[in-house]
Amino acid sequence: MKEPVYIGKNPVGEPDLQQLISSVALGDQEAFAAVYDTVAGPVLGVVRSVLRDRAQSEEVMQEVLVEVWRTAARYRPDRGTAINWILTLAHRRAVDRVRSVEASAARETKAALLDRLPAYDEVTEQVQTRIEQEQVRRCLRTLTGLQRQAVTLAYYRGLTYRQVAEALALPLGTVKTRLRDGLIRLRDCLGVTA
Repeated sequence: MKEPVYIGKNPVGEPDLQQLISSVALGDQEAFAAVYDTVAGPVLGVVRSVLRDRAQSEEVMQEVLVEVWRTAARYRPDRGTAINWILTLAHRRAVDRVRSVEASAARETKAALLDRLPAYDEVTEQVQTRIEQEQVRRCLRTLTGLQRQAVTLAYYRGLTYRQVAEALALPLGTVKTRLRDGLIRLRDCLGVTA
């Protein structure tokens, strides 16, 4: 049996990774199988160190090796070794996956928060209602005590004019006059045009 002669770390007769990548760039499937066997472990290691999740790491490793197959012609030996190029692709792809997962989680969180927030119109309506309520309260304070009592009983408690008259122990005509005068003052205070 003949002993291989070594040049660097490669036995003579066995192509190095750079030569394999050049062959892959030409569409050589056997060269790609050799690249796959050579780099799958290191690629998985780099990806796993970034992602931590085994299933995602294996998926990203496959994506990286497909990228090597598709983009082998882009490898430039003058910029570094083939293994460094492949591991750089692996690291970038793993970081992209982390960013994608984080962005997806952020979108889901934002969507969940938006679902819980009331719609803009609902908030505007609530604010407007509060402002109007405060304005009515302020205007009610400008009425005389008897006018305020009559308006409160009739419009906030829902009593009829006759029931208001009974509650205040006043004649019905007097209650009607106080209500009319009170409503006119409220209208003027609120700025409502007739």
